[in-house]
Amino acid sequence: MIEIERYHDISCGHRVVDHESKCKHLHGHNYRIYFRVTSDDLDPLGRVVDFSVIKETLCSWLEEEWDHKYLLWEKDPYLPVLTALSPESIVTVPFNPTAENMALFLLHEVGPGLLKGYPCSLVSCRVEETRKCSATASL
Repeated sequence: MIEIERYHDISCGHRVVDHESKCKHLHGHNYRIYFRVTSDDLDPLGRVVDFSVIKETLCSWLEEEWDHKYLLWEKDPYLPVLTALSPESIVTVPFNPTAENMALFLLHEVGPGLLKGYPCSLVSCRVEETRKCSATASL
């Protein structure tokens, strides 16, 4: 088995509901998200898959769905007010938007559908919230 990795940078905001410190406030990050993709076999050119496939699927999804938006948990009490103020800016997610939950969602919910039909699988996703802090979800 061989793995390839590509990252993509986005900027988005969030807050962590019930956080014990300042992450409970509205704030944002310049996220770097790493996608690790694998296959049991290389294609005739010697690749897991062309890196452009990751760009056109996973990275494009990030750009369209999360970049320059606020991720708010569907149970966040701020959701109705912020959605009323700026509905185009809010993305309602089914999880408290920690880096860990974002990585799990990308790995289990987003990746499989976007890579369906390609001879590879998303096996790991790392969400880097800052240069010092990241979370990785792996199969």
